[in-house]
Amino acid sequence: EWEKKKLGEIAKIIGGGTPDTIIDEYWNGDIQWFTPSEIKSNYVAKSDRKITKLGLSKSSARLLPIGTILLTTRATIGEVAIATEECTTNQGFQSLIVNENINNIFISNWIKQNKKELIKRANGSTFSEISKSEIESIPILLPDTLEQDKIASFLSLLDERIETQNKIIEKLESLIRGIYSVAKRESWIMLYLRDVLEERKEQNSHGYPIFSVAVREGIINQIEHLGRSFAAKDTRNYNVVQLGDIVYTKSPTGDFPYGIVKQSFIDQPVAVSPLYGVYKPKNYHLGNILHHYFLSPINANNYLYSLIQKGAKNTINITTQRFLDKAILLPTQEIEIKNISLLLEVINKKIHLEKDALIKLESQKKILLQRMFI
Repeated sequence: EWEKKKLGEIAKIIGGGTPDTIIDEYWNGDIQWFTPSEIKSNYVAKSDRKITKLGLSKSSARLLPIGTILLTTRATIGEVAIATEECTTNQGFQSLIVNENINNIFISNWIKQNKKELIKRANGSTFSEISKSEIESIPILLPDTLEQDKIASFLSLLDERIETQNKIIEKLESLIRGIYSVAKRESWIMLYLRDVLEERKEQNSHGYPIFSVAVREGIINQIEHLGRSFAAKDTRNYNVVQLGDIVYTKSPTGDFPYGIVKQSFIDQPVAVSPLYGVYKPKNYHLGNILHHYFLSPINANNYLYSLIQKGAKNTINITTQRFLDKAILLPTQEIEIKNISLLLEVINKKIHLEKDALIKLESQKKILLQRMFI
């Protein structure tokens, strides 16, 4: 019983524009002006930059009412957010002001589910872009207004739960960062990593399962994570990793943060490529603190970037000696080391539980949208 329409029939499509950036009078006003990089959540209110009324009148930007669906249509295509304040956008958008009998939350979720359709319709030699006319011609199946509202209400509740879950995770992660700032730093000293870690030189003579190191997941089984192993046929020269060991990428890709440093929480021996360095903490709890230090991209970048040596064909390498011959500020009192480590472990376990819950919520929404918007 859903009715077939086109997006151009249910919404007014409006493009954006950019005032001349060299004219100061056009900028730092009180009108919100969004760029595609700012569309990261379901709703947006405040933009990074603002324009003046003069800037608005002297550009192709248009003032959009509250409730407008901001849709990115250039380079990054298909990201959407609903404006909770009057605003404008740059030319990387084609925004939708829906008709009175159309629910904007319903349409916003429909666009998210049909992002591939927008990308398929995009074209351009310099960068991909979908035109206003293409968006207007996209077909959509619509229920009546009452059913739209009911569906939108349910999706909003689910989005609120997902947002709450994200905030819980953010608070826990900020708590970990805060531990370093509130600790009794007067007792901390600069310690070289060689005083904290010792290289584990055990090789894979027992044929342990092959693992690798990923930025988010840590030490992971290649086959379980990737569906296949990237190991060589002979892995006897691979490095063995034991529970609590610190593993880092000797030859990072060059992308921020220039390498990965992770602690192994696997309770059985595994093996990693010789491209990884493996180190046993001389004190388990101090190793745990060191691991959390490197979880911060800023810390990892500050520590590793100065160690990089460019090799043949501009390859990047951080030798074992260079990795260990640098110092960071760490606690030295045994009771403080243990207490901080145990607290970090408790918070980290809580973060993993909350992230698992978030994944389930996002999966539920994804399945729901797939079934609803066939």
